[in-house]
Amino acid sequence: MFENLNELEKKFDILSEKINDSQVISNNSEWRALMKEHSHFSPIIEKYREYKDLLLEISENKEMLNIEKDEDFRQMIKEDLKMAVEKEERLLHELKILLLPVDENDHKNVIVEIRGGAGGDEAAIFAGNLFRMYHRYAERKRFKTEIMNTNESDVGGFKEVVFMIQGKGAYSRLKYESGVHRVQRVPATESSGRIHTSTVTVAVLPEAEDVEVEINQNDIRVDVFRSGGNGGQSVNTTDSAVRITHMPSGIVVSCQDEKSQLKNKEKAMKVLRAKLFELEQEKRQKEMSDQRKSQVGTGDRSQKIRTYNFPQGRVTDHRINLTLHRLDSVLDGDLDEIMDTLITTDQTEKLGALSEV
Repeated sequence: MFENLNELEKKFDILSEKINDSQVISNNSEWRALMKEHSHFSPIIEKYREYKDLLLEISENKEMLNIEKDEDFRQMIKEDLKMAVEKEERLLHELKILLLPVDENDHKNVIVEIRGGAGGDEAAIFAGNLFRMYHRYAERKRFKTEIMNTNESDVGGFKEVVFMIQGKGAYSRLKYESGVHRVQRVPATESSGRIHTSTVTVAVLPEAEDVEVEINQNDIRVDVFRSGGNGGQSVNTTDSAVRITHMPSGIVVSCQDEKSQLKNKEKAMKVLRAKLFELEQEKRQKEMSDQRKSQVGTGDRSQKIRTYNFPQGRVTDHRINLTLHRLDSVLDGDLDEIMDTLITTDQTEKLGALSEV
């Protein structure tokens, strides 16, 4: 690891010289590419240099202990040495985390799909609860939420809702939310007070750029129709809704929330592009089956990942055995403790996989 870090440090120094070269600066595209590479390596090199400085401090303290005779001064050195050794372990761990392979999608916006599963009306109502939870979380993070498509339920909530969350690092935070979310509570229509269990599926897709997914226009069929549901005064009076079918994959996406047919088509194409991008990623993962996959997981939609128990006021994430007795705050978007634990667990498992190689 340290041999690789030494080589990386040399490369970083060369990059630092290049980005300050007037000839390179005059070539805007080259300079921007080098700056992006420089900013990627910068935190790793900064941490590595901090680690090397600490090792030098530890070495100097050990030498001083060998020659120092004054007992009071020796005790001070020992205390400094103890703190430095503890810091060394922490810096080494942080350095290993920085060296883990970076998910190339972490910086992207996300498209989130929430669908009611088992439980009928109660599932649709809970789909609405989850939509509000993610919307509130986005607000806490100063992310922007944009609805792509909705299919509202007559009793409230959604049979399906698709929306985009835009913000730096949105995917890195939300990618662990894909899966089955289970709710246990007494429905408002239940006169006997019996607890019902319902499920909602959540899919989180990284937004794909045009250059990442090329869609042949001959491969898609675009149908327009009149919007249905609670569409307001003019949404459902014209043929503004759009349904796009990607014939090679069989993927069908719809959008009817905008009054403009063009805007609905643009949103539907974004969703289609994200779905095709996800298919390509799944194909790559299967081809790399010899590499150990994280146990936390980010893509299995059939996996039951979390239970929201209303009678006991608790939320349990089954992947990390984390239970929080503050259901109300979680549903109000206070998700950081869950997401931070998921990220830490994922990193720990990846470090363990690296140590076995």
